[in-house]
Amino acid sequence: MIGIQASGKSTLYKQNFFNSHLRISNDLLNTKNRESKLIDFCLETKMKMVIDNTNFSIEKRMAYIDKIKPHNFKIIGYYFEMNVPRSIKWNKERDKSEIIPDVGIYSTCKKMEIPTLSEGYDKLYRIVYIGKELIIKDWED
Repeated sequence: MIGIQASGKSTLYKQNFFNSHLRISNDLLNTKNRESKLIDFCLETKMKMVIDNTNFSIEKRMAYIDKIKPHNFKIIGYYFEMNVPRSIKWNKERDKSEIIPDVGIYSTCKKMEIPTLSEGYDKLYRIVYIGKELIIKDWED
């Protein structure tokens, strides 16, 4: 998953992958060491996983792709189109413990590098919202 905070990444996970994929999220795991161990477990057991982080840079995404690709997992990316006002609104609607400062959303937005298939994805999708409806669209480079 690739998107600024409060863009709908966890919602997409819950709606489409909750019953079939393990969710790997820095919000839940809190450390890179735990994250790495959980990814290693998934690779070892062939368990499907979703990396539910902002993944705003090519470098961050490539670290996951380079680790996972040799294990013959299909690498599918979901890019959430940025809509800062909507993300700030949704962020304020989160549970108090999950709210991040607005500056964090603006900062991630400025650093976001749009993904491309050439990064190593087998498939890439664009996520847009029409109203509150999440729409998954095929990628166009």
